Amino acid sequence: MQVVQTIDEVRAIRRADPLASWGLVPTMGALHEGHLSLVRQARQENDRVAVSVFVNPKQFNNPDDLARYPRDLERDIALLEREGVDLVWAPTEAIMYPPDFQTTVTVAEVAKPLEGAYRPGHFQGVATVVAKLFNVVEPTRAYFGQKDAQQVVVIRQMVRDLGFNLEVRVCPTVREPDGLALSSRNALLNPAEREAATVLFRALSAAVEEWQDGWREAQHLREIMADIIEAERLARLEYVSVADPVTLAELEGDVERALLSMAVYIGDVRLIDNMLVGEE
Repeated sequence: MQVVQTIDEVRAIRRADPLASWGLVPTMGALHEGHLSLVRQARQENDRVAVSVFVNPKQFNNPDDLARYPRDLERDIALLEREGVDLVWAPTEAIMYPPDFQTTVTVAEVAKPLEGAYRPGHFQGVATVVAKLFNVVEPTRAYFGQKDAQQVVVIRQMVRDLGFNLEVRVCPTVREPDGLALSSRNALLNPAEREAATVLFRALSAAVEEWQDGWREAQHLREIMADIIEAERLARLEYVSVADPVTLAELEGDVERALLSMAVYIGDVRLIDNMLVGEE
């Protein structure tokens, strides 16, 4: 496994075997089983696998959140080596955003609701860094988790609009046995908060069960989720949503397919989660 920092090093490795297929797993490090599941999928579907490890400051709208984000590159590298990764690209901020950096990528409508409404500039930061990763690595396929559902929608839109020559692969959310979606931010929870954090999974599961039982009115599903979150003493609801899975527009009336999603503070740790209903 090769671990490199610079763009020139990545390109030299990538172009040494131009006929090989490459899978890229973009990460911000602090790797967990969710990331590793993406790596394994990429390993199955490609000749080579590259993983980027970069805590992207441009997608944080809260400086405290950026400062607290867990970082352990040495541990990440050891995990990736055990998974048979070929290339780890761990650039510095100066490499990704040199002093004269002036370009951003903006995806318009699908970046506005949900996370976009509460985290100004977040998806501009995501789209900009992912576009740069795609441009440098030139992957055949890029792998993302369904947990970050809106991010997936934004990236797919960007890939279509800008004509990137790659396939976006989306893999299922990986959960703890009690249902909590794996997230690097889970490490910031104390024991009581960690127990309370299962409320996201419980709320989403209750709404899915209602939908499966035929109670499909969008506002009813929102209320089911909100009531469960608000009953948890350590939780503070930021939003619940029942949205179109493609446009992310909020739905009304009975829904045949929808993205159920939410953002919830457990203590001062912000967690997101989602489930799909009506998808094949």
